[in-house]
Amino acid sequence: MPDLLQQLHSNPLSGWLARSLGLPNPVTLAREDGPYAARPFAGKTALLVIPGDGMLEQPLAEILERGGANRHAPDDLAGDERIDILVVDASGIRSPADYTTLHGQLHPLARRIARNGRVLLLAPLPEEAADPVGAGVARGLEGFGRSLGKELGAKGITVNLAYVARDAGNRLEMPLRFFCGPQGAYVSGQAITIRGSVQAPEATPEKQLLAGKVALVTGAARGIGLATAQRLRQEGATVVCVDVPGASAELERSCEQTGATPLAMDITAENAPEELAAFIQGEFGGLDILVHNAGITRDKTLGKMPAEYWQQVIDVNLEAIIAIDRALLDAGLVRDNGRLVYLSSMSGIAGNFGQTNYATTKAALIGYVRALGQVLADRGICANAVAPGFIETAMTDRMPFFTREAGRRLNSLKQGGQPRDVAELVCFLSLPGACGLTGNTIRVCGQGLIGA
Repeated sequence: MPDLLQQLHSNPLSGWLARSLGLPNPVTLAREDGPYAARPFAGKTALLVIPGDGMLEQPLAEILERGGANRHAPDDLAGDERIDILVVDASGIRSPADYTTLHGQLHPLARRIARNGRVLLLAPLPEEAADPVGAGVARGLEGFGRSLGKELGAKGITVNLAYVARDAGNRLEMPLRFFCGPQGAYVSGQAITIRGSVQAPEATPEKQLLAGKVALVTGAARGIGLATAQRLRQEGATVVCVDVPGASAELERSCEQTGATPLAMDITAENAPEELAAFIQGEFGGLDILVHNAGITRDKTLGKMPAEYWQQVIDVNLEAIIAIDRALLDAGLVRDNGRLVYLSSMSGIAGNFGQTNYATTKAALIGYVRALGQVLADRGICANAVAPGFIETAMTDRMPFFTREAGRRLNSLKQGGQPRDVAELVCFLSLPGACGLTGNTIRVCGQGLIGA
C-alpha cells in the first residue's frame, strides 16, 4: 500500500498542508533489488574514524577499499561534501575519557552524513574487558548508537553497532557490506555480536554468494517467506519452499516464478519432520540453509484465550520448529557450515497486548538460538533469529487506518518496512561470510521505538 505521508508531501495541492502541520516526510529508502555487487561501495564517500586505540583499522580500511569506496580522512572532505559511510573503530575504547575523544571526532561530522547514509560503530566485547570500567564504557556505545540513530533516522540514515571479539577481526567483511550497504536500509539501532567461535569459510565468492547451497524456507507461499525464497534464489541457492496444503496453488505459482521447488506440508503433522527429512535426503542429500518462517497468530487476552488458540500457536511457532530441527540434525542433514535462521518478532522482545501465546513462542526462539548457536559452533553452523517490526504485508493492509499509520510511524525511519527488508537480513545471515554471527537476534524494524 502506498505511503500516505509521502503522497501528501509529493502532491502540490496537499504538500503545503502537510508541511504546515509538521507531518513527517519519509525519505525514500535506498534499497537494492538485485544480488550483492562485487564492489558495493563504488562511488560512495567513506570515512573511518578511530577514537582511542582502535584495533581494527587495517581490516576495515581494506574492506572499504576492496568494496570500491572513496575513503577520506575527515580533514580531506571538500566544503559541502557529504559522507555516505561512516565507520567508527571504537574497538580500543577503555575509559570515560575516550567518550570525549568520540564526541570531538563525530560532532563536526554528524550533520555531514548524506541521506540514506550508513553509520557503523565497532566496539570491544564487554565480557572481554580488563575491568568493570572497560565493560561499562564498551556497553555505553550501544546507548550512543541508538540515540544517534533516532536523531538521524528521518534522513534515512541507519546507525548500528557491532561488538567484536578479539579473535573476530577476520569476520568483518560481510557485516560491513550488509550494514553499510543498501541491503540494510531498514535495519537500524541494532547491536550485534561478532565472534570467532565458528569456523570461517576458506573463500567467499564475489558474486552469487550462495551458489551450490540448498535452502529450505517454511511459510514460503507469500509475504516474507516468498520474499526470502526469491532473495536466496538471487544469490544462487537452490530453494525448497514449504507451506500448508491449503496454500498449494499459491505455492506452486510462486515457485514457478522464482524457480524454487514447492513442497506442500503441514509442519505440525505428527510425521512431518520425518517426511521432510526423507524428502531432503532423497532430493538433495542435505541442507545448507534452513529458514523457519512459518508462524500463526491467534490473538486474545489471556483471560479470554481458549485452550485451542494457545496450543495452535505453540504447536506451529515452536513445537514444529524444534521437531524439524531435531529430525534434520539427528539425521545429519544440516551440513557443516550450515545456517539456521528463525523468524522471531518484536512481540517476543517487547510483548504485545492480546498475544501472550505468540510472544511466548517468539521469545522462546530468541533463547533457543542463543543456546543452539553454542551447541553447533564446532560444526561451523550458525543459528540466528530475525525480529521484524511493522512490515507492509497483506495483513497490515487490512488493519484499521489509524492503527496502520501508528505502526508505520513508530520508528526512526518514519515508515513501514517491506518483506524484502526482512529477506535481506535473512539472506545476510545465510551467507558463508556471516560466520561471525551466531546466537544473535536482530530486529528489522527501522529502529522501532517500542521494545529493546
